[in-house]
Amino acid sequence: MKKIVILSALASLFAVSVHAEDAAPAVATNFSLTTNYKYRGQDQGNNKPAVQGGFDYANSGFYVGNWNSSIGFTNSGIEMDFYGGYKGEIAKDIGFDVGVLQYYYSQKDKVVDFNTTELYGALSYGPVSLKYSTTVSKDYFGLGESAGLLLGQPAPKGRNTGYLDLSGNFEVAKGVTLNAHMGFTRLSSELKDVGYENYADYKFGATMDLGSGFSAGAAIVGATKKDFYGDINKARAILTITKSM
Repeated sequence: MKKIVILSALASLFAVSVHAEDAAPAVATNFSLTTNYKYRGQDQGNNKPAVQGGFDYANSGFYVGNWNSSIGFTNSGIEMDFYGGYKGEIAKDIGFDVGVLQYYYSQKDKVVDFNTTELYGALSYGPVSLKYSTTVSKDYFGLGESAGLLLGQPAPKGRNTGYLDLSGNFEVAKGVTLNAHMGFTRLSSELKDVGYENYADYKFGATMDLGSGFSAGAAIVGATKKDFYGDINKARAILTITKSM
């Protein structure tokens, strides 16, 4: 859930022509139940159901929001994401989105700090989007600290880890949308030096609008390099029910 090529391209595009969204201030909320929470192709809840939800506030192209999920790898069992940014249209059907995202994990007796900060930039054309995220915090979800503890050496830095996200959502019938995603995690050089491996992830599924703000989704989600990361990268069938308001 971003400061190299895409942001450079966005900067030059903004200088030419930017049409901000002129919609009135709006607040949207969402609540979901899912059979498994995967992030960038990896299990976050020990392959168990998760409860998720959040809100977004938008005003004239600017937005802030919060999203939360139950997880299985901290003693508090919750992930809280806080984000803000600006989105709009460069030209008809060509959109942009830039912002910052803070992943926060409340922990008691913290040994490894999982908190991570990313900057992101995205371009979209119709139903297709291309997004790049870059880590600006010292570590990337605690990978460096974990390696340092295991190897008995100073923790390698996760800063400059990048994530490329190509996604498309195609309505094939009234209320039915096909969802496709491919992603690639490029870890920082220091994380790769201690043995971590880059990997790709994917999602293929469909979402159905059930009316009254309810939707149902089904997807196959997984990642490569299962031989290194283990079963958290295993492909799984995931079902989700969402209520939007």
